[in-house]
Amino acid sequence: MTPMKSNQTPKKPLPSTLYSAEALRNLDSIAINQYNIAGYELMKRAGKALFNYFQDQYPLAKHVTVFCGSGNNAGDGYIFAWLAMQAKLKVSVVSLVGINKLQGDAKFAWKEWHARGHQKVECSDELLQKSDVIIDALLGTGLSRDVDGEWAETIDAINNSGKPVISVDIPSGIYADTGRVAGHAIRATSTMTFVGLKKGLFTHNGVDHCGELVFENLGLPANIYAKQPAQAHLLNWSQLQSSLKKRKASAYKHQCGHLLILGGDWGMPGAIRLTAEAALRAGAGLVTVVTHALHAPVVLSMQPEIMLISSGDGHVPAELLSKVNAIVVGPGLSDSHWSQNLLSDALGCDAPKVVDAGALRLLSEEDGRRDDWILTPHPGEAGEMLGETSDCIQDSRFSSAELLQQKYGGYILLKGAGSIVQSPGGLAQLCPYGNPGMATAGMGDVLSGVLGALLAQGYDMQTASRLGVCIHSIAADIAATKGQVGLVASDLYPHIRQLINPVPGKGNKGV
Repeated sequence: MTPMKSNQTPKKPLPSTLYSAEALRNLDSIAINQYNIAGYELMKRAGKALFNYFQDQYPLAKHVTVFCGSGNNAGDGYIFAWLAMQAKLKVSVVSLVGINKLQGDAKFAWKEWHARGHQKVECSDELLQKSDVIIDALLGTGLSRDVDGEWAETIDAINNSGKPVISVDIPSGIYADTGRVAGHAIRATSTMTFVGLKKGLFTHNGVDHCGELVFENLGLPANIYAKQPAQAHLLNWSQLQSSLKKRKASAYKHQCGHLLILGGDWGMPGAIRLTAEAALRAGAGLVTVVTHALHAPVVLSMQPEIMLISSGDGHVPAELLSKVNAIVVGPGLSDSHWSQNLLSDALGCDAPKVVDAGALRLLSEEDGRRDDWILTPHPGEAGEMLGETSDCIQDSRFSSAELLQQKYGGYILLKGAGSIVQSPGGLAQLCPYGNPGMATAGMGDVLSGVLGALLAQGYDMQTASRLGVCIHSIAADIAATKGQVGLVASDLYPHIRQLINPVPGKGNKGV
């Protein structure tokens, strides 16, 4: 069974604040202890919201199976179950714990459901195949160890059933703070999450498992949220658009910024070509590439607006360095002396800079912390920079971005599903845009070009980081409307050009 309505976008705009599991427990505690909202009342609101969403999405469903664990998620599931029974639906409840393991409000919800004469059933392939929709109320944000045994078998059976699944609060088996899979995790069709958005739903494996994300704050007053700081924020393109600069009628190219791009060691001219063209499409007035002379045909082919200076030893003319407004260094660099010389000259320049790709691997302890750069590692590069594996970085993306910023300074843009911008002393900003079609060579080079162009045009590093990652990701989303598989980095160019231009009434005027 499929939803009757399109689920391509959430029914309500999502809030911008992201919370840890501990912070969410604090919000519940504040609501209960300071605002006298009973815990069971919150549970009833959650169950009712879940049932309303289920009815809206699956009005033709006749048989729903609810899987319950032992926490508050289970209580939400039991409330949903008796609401579904009241609506004359066939409801099967599978519980993986005995009544003696239920506590507090979850136990009270079970008693309410059981008092109406209902009994739990055993999970079976036959039951799953007879079900129109499955409700996942097994494991919540309190998950503290990997899933095994009967729990793992049940999750696998649900995933293999082919039936639509609505997860309660978070897909069972996903760690709320990191998005890591705890060995086994539900792949939900949709997830209704309550009170606050969990950080792990927006990055790493969380984005693979939550499906459509729907949020309900359960009627909590705004004052409650004022008492508990968020741990991260979602970037919002509609708000960021107001930062875009509109050109004066009298503008000329030198006012629009001169970007210097350093890279392309022997046999690797493609990366800097992608970066340079992206920079032009993102509004840089002048783009100069320093690379090997033999790369000129590739770099300049079909894009004569790019200026090229050859360097035999990797050094950059001091006169050129003194004229540029921003630098991108790294696309197509290796560990050669030529590449090391390019990086050294870039770091010796006062202009703001984007450090990417091969240049990240060349950074050493001697380079120290700086405040004049944006570093854009993918998980593998981030692992090398922190002495960790890429898997370790992925399993702790928020803390990894913070550690990178503490070690290297400046602004960190940790790429991947749910790219994270970590600024000095600020909360992480997560980009909710982008798609799997971006998993192809050259995407990072295009991002570097966009970031460099923004810096060259005078945007500060914080604004450039946030605008750049969103423009890049949204351009990819537009390009992917023709299909994610087969998307290439250069497909983004026309959409970058579209997005960098302020929408009338939203961008700053006369800048």
